[in-house]
Amino acid sequence: MPVWLIRAGSHGEYERKFLQEGRVYLTWENLAENLGRFPDRAAILAATARLYPDAKPRRLQNWASQIWSFAHEIKEGDLVILPLKRQPAICIGEVTGDYKFEGGGPDPFFHWRCVKWIADAVPRAHFGKDLLFSFGAFLTICRIQRNSAEARLAAMRASNWEPETLVASITTNASVIDEAGEETDLQELARDQIARLISSRFKGHGLARLVEGILKAQGYTTYCSPEGPDDSVDIVAGAGPLGFGSPRLCVQVKSQDTPVESKELNELRGAMQRVRATEGLFVSWGGFKTTIQRHTAESFFAVRLWTQRELLEALFAHYDQLGDDLKAELPLKRFWTVALPDEE
Repeated sequence: MPVWLIRAGSHGEYERKFLQEGRVYLTWENLAENLGRFPDRAAILAATARLYPDAKPRRLQNWASQIWSFAHEIKEGDLVILPLKRQPAICIGEVTGDYKFEGGGPDPFFHWRCVKWIADAVPRAHFGKDLLFSFGAFLTICRIQRNSAEARLAAMRASNWEPETLVASITTNASVIDEAGEETDLQELARDQIARLISSRFKGHGLARLVEGILKAQGYTTYCSPEGPDDSVDIVAGAGPLGFGSPRLCVQVKSQDTPVESKELNELRGAMQRVRATEGLFVSWGGFKTTIQRHTAESFFAVRLWTQRELLEALFAHYDQLGDDLKAELPLKRFWTVALPDEE
């Protein structure tokens, strides 16, 4: 059961299309040629050199290898790993058909394979650190083989994608070289490490305490409900020194690793009415089901959804303003590194 990493655009711009249509696409622009007719990688390399004359030879070779794999090496029954950019989760599919070419496009959707999505938004924290290193490759398409990846993913599938039991220590150092010897996304790996630290030190109601600290750093006056049943209200927050200003937030915080369903979002909307909040904030550590994300626009002016990604962005933006107690529990420091270009 080979396992393939396939990305939906460098910024996740094609994620919804992949998931809704049950397909994975090869997203190279202007590549309107039937790849099934090319006999080998050399022929694809020649075609890419013609289509992309400004690309350097090493990059063309890299592209040709990925394009060949998509058209000729991926087989029915193989697994597809789709790391999501919009939340810290991974969708997993099973290839159900052969390579297809549609010359009419639209560009860049000339090439595709049918996929049955068998796992919806599995939290990144469920996977071992070594697998996440492989998932962090800058390549758009590559086979994941190291560290018994195929057998381990098969075991996770059998357990309904429960967390692996061999997850490494939070602070263990590891290689950052991907399947093809390319650098991995160091920023993503750093986020994973910080997320693991938060999971260990802000379990359960502790995550609401961290969210409250971030809101205070943003200038809100807050009240955090005590631990226990909260009737869908973990935090209320208002602008100004007494909290009487606008916006007035009703906040629900879920620290579970599993994605939140529509029912819980509807409960937050009801809680907003009870406490007379003008806006709502739903923080879900395990992310949200894709069914919720499809309706994000409908609630845009009433509710914000924070996954790990948005929570971490708010944390980084306001870390210096956090209380000393939270900084002591969550010690972070900034560092600079070279920004590698996206593979595409």
